[in-house]
Amino acid sequence: MNRTANRKILISGASIAGPSLAYWLDRYGFEVTVVEKAPGLRGGGYAIDVRGAARDAVDRMGLLPRLRQAHVDTRKISFLEADGSLVAAVRPEAVTGGAEDLDLEVRRGDLADCLYGLVRDRVEFLFNDSIATLDDRGDRVEVTFAGGARRTFDLVIGADGLHSHTRRLAFGPEERYHRYLGYCFAGFTLPNDLGLEHEARLWNVPGRAATLYAHDPADTLHGFLTFAQEDAPFGAFRDPQAQRALVASQFTDAQWEIPRMVAAMSGADDLFFDVVSQIHLPSWSTGRTALVGDAAYATSFMSGQGSSVSLVGAYVLAGELATRADHTTAFAAYERTLRAFVEMNQALALDGSATVAPRTREQLDARNARLRSRTALPSESRGRAAGTALVLPEYGHAG
Repeated sequence: MNRTANRKILISGASIAGPSLAYWLDRYGFEVTVVEKAPGLRGGGYAIDVRGAARDAVDRMGLLPRLRQAHVDTRKISFLEADGSLVAAVRPEAVTGGAEDLDLEVRRGDLADCLYGLVRDRVEFLFNDSIATLDDRGDRVEVTFAGGARRTFDLVIGADGLHSHTRRLAFGPEERYHRYLGYCFAGFTLPNDLGLEHEARLWNVPGRAATLYAHDPADTLHGFLTFAQEDAPFGAFRDPQAQRALVASQFTDAQWEIPRMVAAMSGADDLFFDVVSQIHLPSWSTGRTALVGDAAYATSFMSGQGSSVSLVGAYVLAGELATRADHTTAFAAYERTLRAFVEMNQALALDGSATVAPRTREQLDARNARLRSRTALPSESRGRAAGTALVLPEYGHAG
């Protein structure tokens, strides 16, 4: 193992990719610091899937028993007509392409807690801070933090999400790499007045979708309002009231539970609004800075694979840094090993949008016909293939 070269590594971001990478780097003997702009871990949240190669990665971390306990066990997804009547109810695997009794479905916050628990006493965490400037000096990176501290690291890794500040500092404006997929969404919680448990209900009209997920506790629902829009509403990103108004304007005169969802969204204190987008970079590294997870190759929530790809990416990046002679060859090997897997999973977003929010009446009718006849959705077969497209490399025994 390469335990001396590029020993001091700064990771920006403490969600999924960052702590995963910190875990593996620490195992390989690196000195790791994680900086996170939030004051602490973001708890709770909607459920995410861990499947295929990502399940193998968390197994190698020893997390399978804990994640099995945290499994939320969604048992069916009901697709609804505009008036709320049932089109069809299916197992989640019929949509995701996962494998029943093998995939894990856990709240994002529970996965983050598990990952943090592995490393909180082994690596340095700097919460409520962020990178202000990066100065790559060729043999080191000099970092100034927003809090005023200045420190030197051998490498810097951006794991700070779709709108990565680290990427902006090292690679330039996000607009160069941001690929908008034509949808916006708002996520929030609301009371479970329907008494749902371990299930999801998905309502559609062309270009619009409303989703209610019920996990545990049974008195809370996770709501999503998704809509197609030609141009990304970048002007609304920093204005929560503009976000609420935009979303509400897309669901006027809608039936079923939509009026109640819009009212809950308008008053929610946990509203999360974003566009459905991906990141496409010609290279995931420059000099002594590299990117991992959504910062490098966001797949979008329409793919259903963002967290899984982040877990796999962190495993591969750490392994290449541990076994290569220098960071340049390690970064190149990381990209060479992972890029085809990433591109397969990014491609799932097209199937996902056609399943979750078909744009036209013809597309919606075609999806519903498949559901009624129990014909496999494109997202099922391609999702299974993409999730298992990479066999995790063996990087030897970590310390």
